[in-house]
Amino acid sequence: MNGRERMLAAFALKEPDRVPVWEMAFNEESIIKLGRFFTEDLPPMKFAQQMTTEEKLKLVATLFTIVRELELDGITSIGLLGTEPVDKDHVKDGWGRILRISEEGEATAVGGPIAGPQDLKELKPYHPQESDLIMLMAAKGSFGDEIAQVVVQPGPFRESWTLLGSMEKLLFYYMKNSQFVKDLARVVTDYILEVVDMCADLGADIIAIDGDLAFSQTTLMSPAQYEEFVLPYHQEITAHAHARGLLIFKHSDGNMWPIMDGIVEAGFDGFHPVQPQCMDIGDFKNRYGNRLCILGNIDCTYLLPFGSEEEVEKSVKETIAVAAPGGGYVISSSNSIHPGCKPENYIAMVKAARKYGVYPIKIED
Repeated sequence: MNGRERMLAAFALKEPDRVPVWEMAFNEESIIKLGRFFTEDLPPMKFAQQMTTEEKLKLVATLFTIVRELELDGITSIGLLGTEPVDKDHVKDGWGRILRISEEGEATAVGGPIAGPQDLKELKPYHPQESDLIMLMAAKGSFGDEIAQVVVQPGPFRESWTLLGSMEKLLFYYMKNSQFVKDLARVVTDYILEVVDMCADLGADIIAIDGDLAFSQTTLMSPAQYEEFVLPYHQEITAHAHARGLLIFKHSDGNMWPIMDGIVEAGFDGFHPVQPQCMDIGDFKNRYGNRLCILGNIDCTYLLPFGSEEEVEKSVKETIAVAAPGGGYVISSSNSIHPGCKPENYIAMVKAARKYGVYPIKIED
């Protein structure tokens, strides 16, 4: 089987020849650190927003080299909306959001084009451009159908709060103006549906709906609020993705137990990452393994940054033993390979997945 076939088999809740290995995200620093193991032709250590076009192309080429050398089964692309500099620390995107360039590599919305209900009628919706998906086009051109093409798209909750400039503002309106919340969700959901169409046209296989709905203790909203303000839009997005022949899964860190039944009801094909600090993957497999493909769970908070390679191998072995039997499991970190992760530990994780992830799973105590 090739990588794409493995990923699609796992999403069909079947056993491929081995557990697929995939990653939700690498950022600039982690790509360069990993790239040093495989090539000397590396870009300078900068944020992507500060790179020249030539440097960005070299960064993507380095990522492609990592994927090939480690024989990953899928590659993740992100939308790259055009930005313009505001100052040395901030950029503005096509929606008019002000993004702070983060030391972790992911720009964070700190200001939005709307302050509240009074501004929504004046908001000019952004429509996706093919240039936004240049990373997908490059990945498809480089790998074709050999590995799964995954595209990350922020979901309606995240798109909504970033347009306001803060999550707190959106949650405030959950309590004070429910119609505004729904009107805003309508605007961003229409945009997401356009993105899904473009991803399908450009050869994507899987959509990842990004945006945390929980933290370590519990969800950011009550189950009733999820059902009212998020679930209907999730259902619309998953139905549209399926109609276009795409698979789709939900990403959220944190303790998602209170709304996991809603995630299933929404029609998602999988869930990522089952954060080990607050969700037990064995319990998750027992509850949802016959309804959702499980992705993730290898700890990137402590293990990958600070653990030994032997500890990484042990964790991978134990995780595969409980999550992989019967199929429906894709191994990855518990969020992403961020700058704090040791590249040696990520390589050890991939090697351990190959060692213990061959079907039928036979792992001795």
